[in-house]
Amino acid sequence: MPSLLELSHELLHCVFTEIDPADLAQLSASCQSLYSYIKGNKLLHKDLYVRRYDEPNAGRELDWEEETHNSVKLEKILESDDREVKREHIDFVSRQINSLIETANVTPDQSLNVQLLSDYFSDTANIDTLLCSSSLFSRGGTDLQRAASTCELQQASAKLHCLYGRPVDPVPSQRCSQHFAVTPFFTLRHVDLATSPSSNTRKQTRGIPAHTVARSKVYDLRQYTDATLWGPFKDDGSQEVDWEKVEAIMLVLGFNLNKFTERSGGRFAQVWDTPFVGATPKSFISPGPPAGPTKELDEEISVIRELSPSIDSLDPYGVTGTWMRVVCFLDYNDLYAFNFSSRIPDEELPIRLIRIKLQVTRIELPGSIDEDDDEGDVMDWSNFKGERLPVVHFRGSSRSLHASWDPNANSRIRGTVRQTPEGEIRWTTFSIFHGEERWRSEGIQVGGLRAARGVLGNWFDKRVHLFNASNEYFDVTNATQRDYDMHGPAGPTAFWKETDELADEKTSSSTY
Repeated sequence: MPSLLELSHELLHCVFTEIDPADLAQLSASCQSLYSYIKGNKLLHKDLYVRRYDEPNAGRELDWEEETHNSVKLEKILESDDREVKREHIDFVSRQINSLIETANVTPDQSLNVQLLSDYFSDTANIDTLLCSSSLFSRGGTDLQRAASTCELQQASAKLHCLYGRPVDPVPSQRCSQHFAVTPFFTLRHVDLATSPSSNTRKQTRGIPAHTVARSKVYDLRQYTDATLWGPFKDDGSQEVDWEKVEAIMLVLGFNLNKFTERSGGRFAQVWDTPFVGATPKSFISPGPPAGPTKELDEEISVIRELSPSIDSLDPYGVTGTWMRVVCFLDYNDLYAFNFSSRIPDEELPIRLIRIKLQVTRIELPGSIDEDDDEGDVMDWSNFKGERLPVVHFRGSSRSLHASWDPNANSRIRGTVRQTPEGEIRWTTFSIFHGEERWRSEGIQVGGLRAARGVLGNWFDKRVHLFNASNEYFDVTNATQRDYDMHGPAGPTAFWKETDELADEKTSSSTY
């Protein structure tokens, strides 16, 4: 009977593709002959890789040997019981998971990558150390969650949290000691031996939930500047995404959407509840046209569609269709108090659900300069990788799902979609009331091009508010060139696509 080394390469290939990728390195180190066979064997590494992970779409070729080794390293880190090992590798883990998400099968139920990552992140140690290490967790979160040591690692953790998609926002505990006792709901109660048991029961001290710290970031008006485009970008004019801002937006919206879902009695389904789903480029798949009779299309959208029936085929972003939007806001007096006084508003914030219908109107060459982006090609594109995509303009309408008379929800809408110099997908929208552009938003699409997760960003007032001596404000339209107000109002928003169709079902008139 021939020994293993006497088998043909074809048979060795069949044998070795049955082993776990983690064992390949040990097999390679067993003797010089096997090392020579395994080292640089692209076909072997590819076949091993695609048995455990999703095969990338045609046209994207990986370094199969490097990807196999990196994926094995990633799994060892995720399996480790040592939390410090995990923290030391936040940057690597973030980059590798980003790669796995980018190459994942767009159908979640069929994705090996999404299932693998979901299984690993059912471990709270991975959640605490890898998803909860942004600067938000220097003040909020639980005892086992803390900020990473550098700004770069904090950004990497925040991005990973956004790709994970489910806001991690447990009720934190106070630091454990002999003077603290565990109580339900993950809180800790201080035990004062000098007081009665009944007093101890009433006296409970909580830490700071992550969404509370996130709210302080989202509604901090100092974050809204020309350099940040008044959106979720870094304050250096680079248009690089500030993932800690995006994370804060996700936490605030997630907390208030969960509260709204509870109050709706199940009529509004939970969103952002499945880890890593929808964070893959081109993962949005339209459910198709609604069954049964439909309403007539909006008149303006109907005219646009008749004039340009084929323009959608040239749109790489998948703009045309029906989207769901959520806007979360503070009462203006609360917003002012939050920034300029010591009064803290209520924790739960009002939200608006808005259905928007968008239609592409024109497409321009990459880097085109327009009224919505006066930076244009002045930005540094030297580090850009991949294909430059065009700038897409759109128009449409928005309708409140709460009350038809809501003056701040029902409007016309216009905007643009374009790439940033680092390759992220940037959305700009304007809400138009009686011919006047009243609200603007800036956001980025989490997961990239046509990702089902949708867009997270900031909305803000496009009019200018001036304060008089009595601290009463009045608005002056077109008072400055940029026409944004440093005193707000502003807040978080998100929108995600529901369908490529524009027609409404006749029965879809219910409100929340």
